[in-house]
Amino acid sequence: MSEVLMIKNLYTLEETIAAEIFEGKTYPWEVLPEIKTFIIKLGESLPADRFECREGNIWIAKSAKVYPTATILGPTIIDEDTEVRPGAFIRGNAIVGKKCVVGNSTELKNVILFNNVQVPHYNYVGDSVLGYKSHMGAGAVTSNVKSDKTLVVVKNGEEHIETGLKKFGAMLGDNVEVGCNSVLNPGTVIGRYSNVYPTSSVRGFVPSNHIFKDAKHIVEKYAL
Repeated sequence: MSEVLMIKNLYTLEETIAAEIFEGKTYPWEVLPEIKTFIIKLGESLPADRFECREGNIWIAKSAKVYPTATILGPTIIDEDTEVRPGAFIRGNAIVGKKCVVGNSTELKNVILFNNVQVPHYNYVGDSVLGYKSHMGAGAVTSNVKSDKTLVVVKNGEEHIETGLKKFGAMLGDNVEVGCNSVLNPGTVIGRYSNVYPTSSVRGFVPSNHIFKDAKHIVEKYAL
């Protein structure tokens, strides 16, 4: 098993309403097939004084700001104090944490966004988990299906981990910054506090506390 890819080394579970879905699992991508069922179970337990339940298994916190031109399909949970801006498209199977920003023309599908995540401009995030305070710059997207349609493998140097998943975008650890117009290829995992340069094409594992300049130049930032 690869320690650096484990849930405990990527995420602060206290910073998501969906902490329970990670219980008993080793790697974060293991939750992807369970998101839909989990949302319905969790949604039914949310307090009516804080969450509005809409048709189609959609639960939206009463303190969230959702613009009229945003499209939200279920099952979806949008937690407190989050902003869903004009033109956003949430396709379902989405858990959006507290104080998040889902921006103009951003599309979400089968995702968990921890608290304080920002995907504010022209982002596509599918089959992915974005950790606490992670941010994707304008136009940055996850590519969640390989061009040859084979199952996704997570690569960490010489180690290859079979996921058994055809659809797998990216796992971003806490406080990850992804530069504008970058593509996170299927099976990308980025460790906590790491940065990705704008217009990058990323695949495989980027260690915590590093800067991804290009595939041959992944450098340490500083000692935490």
